[in-house]
Formats: sequence, C-alpha cells, structure tokens
Amino acid sequence: MSQPAQVAARPNVRVVLFGLMIAMMLAMLDNMIVSTALPRIVFEFGGADHFTWVVTAYVLGTTVSTPIWGKLGDLYGRKAVFLTSVVVFLVGSALCGMSGSGFFGGVDTGMIELIAFRAVQGLGAGGLMVGVMAIIGDLVPPRERGRYQGMIAGIMAIAMVAGPLVGGFITDHLSWRWAFYVNLPLGGVALLVLATTMHLPKYRTEHKIDWLGAALLSVGITAIVLVTTWGGNEYDWASPQILGLAALALVTLVAFGLVERRAPEPILPLALFANRNFALISVIGFLLGFAMFGAMNFLPLYQQTVQGASATNSGLLLLPLMFGMLVVSLVVGRAITKTGRYRAFPIAGGVVMTAGMALLTRLDLDTSKVVSSLYMVVLGVGMGFLMQTSMLIAQNSVEQKDLGAASGAATFFRSIGGSFGVSLFGAIFANRLADSAAGPAFAGGGEGGAMNLEKLKELTGPVREVVLGALSDAISHVFFWAVFFTVAVPVLAWFIKEVPLRSANDAPPADASPEDQAEAALGKAPVA
Repeated sequence: MSQPAQVAARPNVRVVLFGLMIAMMLAMLDNMIVSTALPRIVFEFGGADHFTWVVTAYVLGTTVSTPIWGKLGDLYGRKAVFLTSVVVFLVGSALCGMSGSGFFGGVDTGMIELIAFRAVQGLGAGGLMVGVMAIIGDLVPPRERGRYQGMIAGIMAIAMVAGPLVGGFITDHLSWRWAFYVNLPLGGVALLVLATTMHLPKYRTEHKIDWLGAALLSVGITAIVLVTTWGGNEYDWASPQILGLAALALVTLVAFGLVERRAPEPILPLALFANRNFALISVIGFLLGFAMFGAMNFLPLYQQTVQGASATNSGLLLLPLMFGMLVVSLVVGRAITKTGRYRAFPIAGGVVMTAGMALLTRLDLDTSKVVSSLYMVVLGVGMGFLMQTSMLIAQNSVEQKDLGAASGAATFFRSIGGSFGVSLFGAIFANRLADSAAGPAFAGGGEGGAMNLEKLKELTGPVREVVLGALSDAISHVFFWAVFFTVAVPVLAWFIKEVPLRSANDAPPADASPEDQAEAALGKAPVA
C-alpha cells in the first residue's frame, strides 16, 4: 500500500481554494460562452454542417480525459498533473482564438482548426474538473470537505448563468475570439496562485501507466459519445454507422474490463466497484447527469420560444434554479461538516429533484414566468442536495491513494449520463413534436424549410398558439420521462451505508495489519 513519503504543512486552504474556483469557473464557463458565440463563428467561417463539432470535440476531449487525469494525479502527484492540465487548457484556448487567422494556413481551414483545437482545450478541461475535486480531497479531511465542495458547486451554478451573459457581451461588443482569449488572464492568475501556494502530500507509487487500458477506454468512450451525439441527428439509430459505433464501444469496453483486472496500476480500478457505496453513487451520478443535463437543455428552449425571452434573458431566467442549487449546496456542505452525516441528503435530493421534474411536466402555453421560476427553484434545491454530496461519498468510499481515480470516475459517470440524457431526451422531444398538429411546420425541407426562432416570432393568431402549444407539450413530455430516471435516485440512495467521515487524511501506520489499514483508510467505525 502506498504511504505518504512527505506530508506537507497544511496550506492556507482559502488561498488555494481561490485558485481552484477560478480553474473550475474556466472549465464550466467555456462551453456556455462558446455556444453563444457559435452563430458568429459560423457566419465568418461557413461550415454550418460541421459547427456542432465545435461543441462535440470539447465534450469528447473532456469525457475521454477525465478518468486518465485522475489516475495520473494518483501516480505522479496531484499538483504537477493539475498544473499541466491548466497549461493544456490555456494553450488550447489560445489556439482556438487564433483559428482561421492565417497563422496555421488560412481562413479556409478555420472551422477544421477550431474543431481540432477545441479537442485540445477539452483535454485540459477534463483535468481541471477532476483535479479540483481531488485536490480538495487531499487538502481537506472528509469531515470538513462538504463545506468546500459546496462552494465549488456554487461556482458551477454561477457559471451556468454567467456563461450566456458573458458570451452575449463578448459576441456583441468584441470579436468572437475573445470567447477563448478571456481564459488566458484568468487561467494565468489561477496558475500563479496554485503554483506558489498549493502544497500537497506526496505518495510513493510505482509509476507504471496502463497505456493499453487508457487506449481502450478512450476508444470506448469516444464511440459512446458519438453514438449519443449522432444518434437520431446525423444518422438514424438503426443506421450502420450508429450500430457499428455501438458495437465498437461494447467490444472495447469489455476488453478494457479484462485488461484492468490484470493491470498493476489500472486507469480505473475495478476493485472500487466492490465497495457498495462507490457502486451506488456511481449509478446515482449517471442518473443525475442523465436527468439534469438532459432535461435542463430544454428550459432555455421553453423560455425562448413559448415565453418569448431572448437568448441572454433566458440565462437570467435560470437564476431561480441556480439560486436553489447554490443555497442548498452551501447549507448541506456546512451541515455535513458539523454533523459528519450525509446519507439523508442524497435521499432528500432525489425526492425533491423528482418533485421538481414532476412540476415541470405542468409547463404549458399559459404558464407564467413566476410559476415556472418556482418550479425551477424546487429542481435546483434537489440538485443542491446531490451535486457535491455524491462526490463526497465517492471519495469517502476509497483509500487516499485512489482519490484521483474515484474523483475521475464520479465525474466521468455524470458526464456520460449527461451525454445519454441529451441524446435520449432530444429524440423524445423530436418524436413528440413530429406527432403533433404542428409537426409539419418543424419538419426539414418542404416549402419554406423547417421552423426556426425567427419564423416563430412572425407567427400570429391561432397558428401561433398551435405551434407554441406543440412546443410546450413536447418540452413538458421530456420532463415527464425524466421523472422515471430521477425517481430511482432516492431508491438507490436508501441503500447507501453511512460510513463515518474521517477527521484527517493521514494514512494508517506502515506496520498496521492489512485489515487495520483498510479500516483506517476508509474511516470505518461502528455507526451509532
């Protein structure tokens, strides 16, 4: 078992947290800022048929790299690996801003350059997200960790609202390139703060990277993300392309499982899933990502179409959801720190989130902004109970030497759940809309082409009511199906065992028995 070679003096956690919060803000903000700037980018470069890859490349890079960054942190030390991921992210940001400038060959290749550099940026972002959580796990004992992870959850909530606002301002008043360049000064500050103030414990490990496992996992994840991105959009679900990608994902992931069983230092230790709490919270994280990221994509659509909000204002209209999530995350974090107990929170979160989804099924043509805001508050409260509690339980379920792998796995399952959710709920929405009375208006091709936001604004009278009524019905139908996934969260959370949170990150003595080491590492003690 790996033992600390050197335990550094505890740093000023608040100063380090400032740098970590900037890093997390960068990873969360970027995709939302870029989404707002995408129409301007497409106008300049053309290539509208490839513009979705600007987002997909980033998501793909992030998802593929997350578990690998986590394991590298376990092997080589969290600080060096995390700072490397920040540098990769900043280099990717600079390259994205330079796309099509002529520096790499000319504007004709601008869209291709941007897609490639977004993948680089995504690789760095994967390290940012898992690194922040793992570093907090190194610096702060589990008993105190909830408070700090609650703050990180608050930053994530703020980023989700600020992204469209900042992106809109940059797009309207500056070049779209500043959607990427804005990362450089912020990232530079984070890099300076963390490089000079962050001192983490060092662990002796055998530096043997599981390259075969990493390659198989990367191919499998890439195939899954492409299935969820292209399925029902670029290609039919039963097309040879989608079926072939699904088969590739299945084969490579099965091979990955076989390789990991024999690898000395597996990228994703399968033994972690023998722990009941870790296995349960991984499934809960998948369902959380599935319901949250999948269904939440449709709230701005409802606000911009049925309620007539602008793209920027729809970001502001999400404030009630983010407010509920932010406040509850902070309160829950402090409650866990004070009591040392956490099992009740994912149960409560699953119940409240299900109630929020059920309320959102009531959205229709006549729902006011006040009522829809109240529904979003309920959903946000449920998410606040779950967001960082799930990460805390995952980290508390493993030994300190596997903290990075556990953090990476928790982030990975949430991301994959989100990818599946976006794809499945998109198909549900499209099918419901196609079967409605307004279905022909939204079908591609035909006279006048498919319906879009500009055409919606031109509609009047009964036609407008029919079209907007079909949209609101299709969106509420998405939330109806989301309930079937969220209702499983409290059921699974009920079986979580309340393992006492450790009050320190110190490893057990080197001469302790394996049983004593395992007990001390996992913080196991009789529960009152």
